[in-house]
Amino acid sequence: MISVCMATYNGEKYIREQIDSILVQLGPNDELIISDDGSTDATLSIIGSYNDARIKLLRNIGKHGVNGNFEHALKHAQGDYIFLSDQDDVWLPGKVSACVQALQSADLIVHDCCVTDSNLHILHPSFFAMRGSAPGFWKNWFKNSFVGCCMAFRKEILTYILPIPTGMTTLHDCWIGLLAEAKGKTAFLPFSGIRFRRHEQNTSRTASESKFSLSSRIGCRIGLLRSVLKRIFLKK
Repeated sequence: MISVCMATYNGEKYIREQIDSILVQLGPNDELIISDDGSTDATLSIIGSYNDARIKLLRNIGKHGVNGNFEHALKHAQGDYIFLSDQDDVWLPGKVSACVQALQSADLIVHDCCVTDSNLHILHPSFFAMRGSAPGFWKNWFKNSFVGCCMAFRKEILTYILPIPTGMTTLHDCWIGLLAEAKGKTAFLPFSGIRFRRHEQNTSRTASESKFSLSSRIGCRIGLLRSVLKRIFLKK
């Protein structure tokens, strides 16, 4: 069984295209879990327009933020294989089957993607090449190349990635990836699995220049390392 965990917030502009690209790759017993963080636009009505039992909509009480929103979805995932999804990308044909095959020999995988503008015109054909993506705990602690919308993992890692620490400024994908590096086996796959849409409303600045100062980034990395090490030693 496959669980796709999507976090939404005011995503009316692109969400239908994303949902359509996901559902066509899922089987009848799979699930698309959507956790919404209080959308005030047409996001919820668009989701509600689907007459598809595979879609499970969760509505947060109060604002959870990006990490809390994804955590809410992950807590309800029932699948053997779990995929993370943003609300504004487009999955390419063959993504799910290729990821499931790779997860037979890895605990977590990250695939490449092409970076596009809001109209899906390609800006960078390979996120991996642009970012210098590669496995390795210290490499990704220093410069993260775990991008959530390109990640899938086995359900067993939920036992040590949840709960996601509150107050952590680092996003969920780096947290999950570093713990998988420390406690399991990861793989970076060279195929492009999605069109990674970048636009003015993106929550994450992945593939964009950081807006934080060097001292802020250093402090963030030190705090992340402390949280990861605490989880490694407290949760065997």
